[in-house]
Amino acid sequence: MTSPMMKPIVTPEGYPSASGAEHRLRGDVDEHVLLVEDDASIREVATLGLEEAGFRVTASGDGREALVHFHQAPFDLVVLDVMLPSLDGFEVCRKIRRESQVPIVMLSARSDTVDIVVGLELGADDYVTKPFELSELVARIKAVLRRSTSAPAGAVISVDDLEIDPAAFRVRRGGEDVALTATEFKLLLELARRPKQVFTRELLLELVWNYDYLGDSRLVDVAVQRLRAKIEVDPKQPRLIRTVRGVGYRLDPS
Repeated sequence: MTSPMMKPIVTPEGYPSASGAEHRLRGDVDEHVLLVEDDASIREVATLGLEEAGFRVTASGDGREALVHFHQAPFDLVVLDVMLPSLDGFEVCRKIRRESQVPIVMLSARSDTVDIVVGLELGADDYVTKPFELSELVARIKAVLRRSTSAPAGAVISVDDLEIDPAAFRVRRGGEDVALTATEFKLLLELARRPKQVFTRELLLELVWNYDYLGDSRLVDVAVQRLRAKIEVDPKQPRLIRTVRGVGYRLDPS
């Protein structure tokens, strides 16, 4: 039974497909996805759709059970619903981020700004609100995975006391490693490659999140906030990543 929270198109083979029978979702992928969703019908349809797209899927309907799965096998990405029994998605996200930078895409039936921002502040890389098309979920997952698996080319970049190594996906500050998510790393790298240049939120959505359409600027604002917390001496008075009011952001080396 299909949940009203999803709007799948069903192929002749019976699998949910994002774009119909004439265009299969499957690609050359074999990433392992942990899908955490308490609604059984959404979980079943999403599992079939992601498997049809070429992903290996481990599904769970409970927050605590999901953490058990997470510690039992390596995962390339976590799809995490907000409303879960025993342990909600926010707390699961918080616990995962304490030990791992694995990409996380949040699911929520709520379009409330607070819920979305809280998830992003806890370290989620992106979010999808219900109801959603499977095509949207698959596209978001693939975009997040591209950020985490494709090592950018280029020489090591030094900005004040930061050392950014694109090939190694590594950032050091004052000689100490800085733990960044793939999204935070890509954001810092784009800013550092063109210091003093002002980046609009729309441009950063395209460069970092791979969105070539109008996305949600909150993704940019919260990612900048998290990045500042990790690389600025005083995140409340940032001197490196400057806000250009009404426009966007720029990296401003001293």
